[in-house]
Amino acid sequence: MTTLPLGDKVALVLGGSRGIGAAIVRRLAADGASVLFTYANAAAQADAVVADVAARGGQAAAVRADSADPRAVRDAVALTVARFGRLDILVNNAGLIGMRRPQGYDIDEFDRMYAVNVRGPLVAAEAAQAVMGEGGRIIMIGSIVADRVGVPGGAIYASTKGAIAAMTRGLARDYGPKGVTINNVQPGPTETDMNPADSPHRAWLTAQSPLGRVGEPEEIANLVAFLAGPQSSYINGASLTVDGGFTL
Repeated sequence: MTTLPLGDKVALVLGGSRGIGAAIVRRLAADGASVLFTYANAAAQADAVVADVAARGGQAAAVRADSADPRAVRDAVALTVARFGRLDILVNNAGLIGMRRPQGYDIDEFDRMYAVNVRGPLVAAEAAQAVMGEGGRIIMIGSIVADRVGVPGGAIYASTKGAIAAMTRGLARDYGPKGVTINNVQPGPTETDMNPADSPHRAWLTAQSPLGRVGEPEEIANLVAFLAGPQSSYINGASLTVDGGFTL
């Protein structure tokens, strides 16, 4: 009999209906975790992920929640515990991306992006660690733009991901004494609906990669699954890049 690495664990994934988030939900469920995930608007895609997990013998549930709303984020944590009895793993994947317009940066977009990309993960982490026991895992999904922006117009988005890297280091100090680790996964260019194959930037992105391609969502999920598991117990406060060498 094979013991799954997350067979007795419960996970919450904020932003799990598509792209990297959906791949994370599928992978954690395949590794044995019971997973609740949130979505903002993509109800049909969320239902498809739940059905796919069930078809593979896993357990997942979806709830609509806006990560810019602190109450909705805290409610998602509480719902996970109410439904599955505990919370062991939090993955903060929900995020917005935006670029500078010709007339300049938009302050409303700035506020919204920080609410989702920075405040939401902090609220979720604080709520989650309060109900986690020793061995709890919090995983942020940042971006390589925290280290290398690459193209003009990404200042606001990059600054949110830089904040996530710094927040991860700080919270590792706060949560470590109770045995809860927190780490930050920084994907490079990845095949998602925000970076489709017909993107005008695709040729440049692939040319910059030593591997000559962009990543697959499952390749990001592989690292998340490792960080969620028992073998990552001495990794804490780290920002780990998964980009095929893009930032070399």
